[in-house]
Amino acid sequence: MQLPKFSRSACLAFLCLIAWASAPAQQATPPKETPAPATIPRLTIEITGGDADKPIENASVYLKTQQDRLIKDKKTELNVKTNMQGIAHVPQPPVGRVLIQVVAEGWKPYGHWYDITDSKQVVKIHLDRPPKWY
Repeated sequence: MQLPKFSRSACLAFLCLIAWASAPAQQATPPKETPAPATIPRLTIEITGGDADKPIENASVYLKTQQDRLIKDKKTELNVKTNMQGIAHVPQPPVGRVLIQVVAEGWKPYGHWYDITDSKQVVKIHLDRPPKWY
């Protein structure tokens, strides 16, 4: 007995049909609900510097927290950069005592502990120029 010859395209179409038929029926899943950007809680940090209070662009902002526990302390760290307006946004910030450190080229480093009570809080930080060495 001799088997009939099929073209490559016919074989490919047949294999695709078998794969489609054997695939499990997918149920229509509702799309994931992502909150609108305005509803995401975020901490806003505004960095200015100098006598003119000009915004400082591309400054590194570090947030460090420490939660005291019985066995082992939990430490979290987060790093963000400021935009052209000198503003850094921290999505879903930790609530409680937070160390905010700012490092920018040409400016004195800054570090201070803040008590974050509201996730939509605005923290304003002013940097100074470093002293001149003669």
